[in-house]
Amino acid sequence: MKQERRLNPEYVKKVMHHVNTCPYFNLISIELKSLEWGESLLEVKLQEKHMQPYGMVHGGVHASVVDAACFWALWTQVDGDVGLTTVELKLNYLAPVKEGRLVARGKSIKVGRTLCLSEAFVENSHGGLVAHGTSTLMIIEGLKVQGQDQLGPKFL
Repeated sequence: MKQERRLNPEYVKKVMHHVNTCPYFNLISIELKSLEWGESLLEVKLQEKHMQPYGMVHGGVHASVVDAACFWALWTQVDGDVGLTTVELKLNYLAPVKEGRLVARGKSIKVGRTLCLSEAFVENSHGGLVAHGTSTLMIIEGLKVQGQDQLGPKFL
């Protein structure tokens, strides 16, 4: 999608702080590192809590980071007075991960009137591709980030 608007850097900074301190991101230790037009970058520093009984990162961790990377890439392109919710998540696990970190890069594919499509690539600490996913998200009018009214305008 061609960039038509410019994100307000101060708004993005405040939203990223809010996201990175939300209960679920803290629980899973996901950190939203950057947001650009149609793109997101997230990281998970792996800990024992991320492992399943075979000593590898649980698939739910991959799913969470793919879902979040897809969501935030699209969030950069939707109006400031709407929200998004995932209606479908498709994920391919490509390689096991036992340590280090996961880096997820989200990319917007299509923003429609009510449905949007994005994808995410997840790499290990060495840059190896370990998961790929796509997500369909629905635009919901009036759904806002908590405290959004105090953040100022989303776009300049």
